[in-house]
Amino acid sequence: MSTDSKYSNWFHPYNVSKKYDKKVAYFSMEFGIHQALKIYSGGLGFLAGSHMRSAYEMKQNLIGVGMLWKYGYYDQARNKDKTLRTDFVEKTYTFLEDTGIEVTVKLHDNPNVKVKAYVLKPEIFGSVPIYLLSTDVEGNDFLSRTITDHLYDANETTRVSQSIVLGIGGAKVVEALGGADRYHLNEGHALPAFYYLKDRGVKKNQMVFTTHTPEKAGNEERDANFLNECGFFGRFLSDTELQNESVNGGKINYTVSALRMAKKANAVSKLHAKVSKEMWKDYDKTCKIIPITNAQNQNFWQDQKLKKAWGNKSDVTFKKRKLQLKSELFDEVLNQTEKLFDPNVLTLVWARRFAGYKRADLLLYDEMRFRQLISNKDYPVQIIWAGKPYPKDFYGIDVFNKLVHYTKHEPNLAVLTGYEMELSRQLKEGSDVWLNTPRITREASGTSGMSAAMNGSVNVSINDGWIPEFEKNNKNSFVLPEQDYTAPVSEQDRLDAENLYDILETKVIPTYYDQPKAWQKIVFKGIDDVLPEFSSHRMADQYYKELFN
Repeated sequence: MSTDSKYSNWFHPYNVSKKYDKKVAYFSMEFGIHQALKIYSGGLGFLAGSHMRSAYEMKQNLIGVGMLWKYGYYDQARNKDKTLRTDFVEKTYTFLEDTGIEVTVKLHDNPNVKVKAYVLKPEIFGSVPIYLLSTDVEGNDFLSRTITDHLYDANETTRVSQSIVLGIGGAKVVEALGGADRYHLNEGHALPAFYYLKDRGVKKNQMVFTTHTPEKAGNEERDANFLNECGFFGRFLSDTELQNESVNGGKINYTVSALRMAKKANAVSKLHAKVSKEMWKDYDKTCKIIPITNAQNQNFWQDQKLKKAWGNKSDVTFKKRKLQLKSELFDEVLNQTEKLFDPNVLTLVWARRFAGYKRADLLLYDEMRFRQLISNKDYPVQIIWAGKPYPKDFYGIDVFNKLVHYTKHEPNLAVLTGYEMELSRQLKEGSDVWLNTPRITREASGTSGMSAAMNGSVNVSINDGWIPEFEKNNKNSFVLPEQDYTAPVSEQDRLDAENLYDILETKVIPTYYDQPKAWQKIVFKGIDDVLPEFSSHRMADQYYKELFN
């Protein structure tokens, strides 16, 4: 075991920039740093990964604290009829370094579960040091070793144990490194860190929090006594203490607790900040919520040749490169679905996590209109869907499989598996249109459209999340008219579907084919407006100025 790692202390391989010299430990359940390091599921991880890359590029004094998932999230494969199959394959990362740091946490009736810290060094993928925790350690019993098996394990007790390992285990690892000036929780998963740190004398003004979920149901809430038995608070709380922490009839709401313990919190878009303030206004002693809009790392996500052509405002070079990127994406379509797509045809992509409210199948709402759309020989279109449902989200899996069956024999429709960082990049580089169709107010930020826009893919979107801060309708994107979010869901779906068909039929498709110059103008305007406002350098800077100050 190597204990001589430079990373057994707080260390960066660069001289920290003066304006970013506060020591910040950033806790996140997932990090999307590179395709090969499969410790992410989707948007939250992509965001954290972009943040870690920008922090490195800007020489910030920040480290990541995360989990080393033995089987990752899951590998998305297919059954013999092409429907979704979830595979769990062990991952072994020889590029991670053993820091020699090992701490223990109390879980349930086991007072000494060992947690080992590995480090992803900056030179590997160009990020700040990220400390990844594992309980798959010799000396731990079988159950303890399995805690870090699966990201977002469906078993409730395991999920709670994961929070304790990330929160308390992570805080102890940071202590071993010499401590931090600020402890930043990216979402509530690592909440036990705040309880533990508070007991250790860490001050309120050292703790900050980012909330991501604009739905009450998406904010974890569990029975206070159950959490107490699990060891969630770092020590056993008395009945009175437990009562003080509880809301909604004896529950601990992770978000409410974090908002009460943090000095300051942020939402991930301006709209989301409004929604969040409204959501939590009835709870006392919560901290201020400011907006810091999510963003993506330009150096990682933007194709360099597209960037150059955009910089020179060269339509010809840009289109040539776009055709090449479309061809590369279509090789993957051919490989997975045996379909030959044409790079000269307008290509729409819907790709993100398959969650019910994101409405992957909205295009199929009116089958007659959809058939007209996909069979118009004068204005041909190609559509690709991709995304991962949670492995136990049976509604999401049903929607995925419905699309698989529907598209199976359609030459210009495809459903791809393996929606991870590499495929995500290919889809953003190779699409002409990036579709975003959540029910309004349900999407906190929805960052995939940012990196799509960086690559000249035009956003066609509901006006939710980050879009209201970006959109100039018909100039840099096409935005659907806003629905009343209090209306019945069936009514919202009907109107959104109608508006989506209208925009595609009357604006998007004719502009692409009949006015190529106007289309290219929209493409370039999209890149102009997404940069630098929605690049993660702005975001990483804003966190230091407004949250860590």
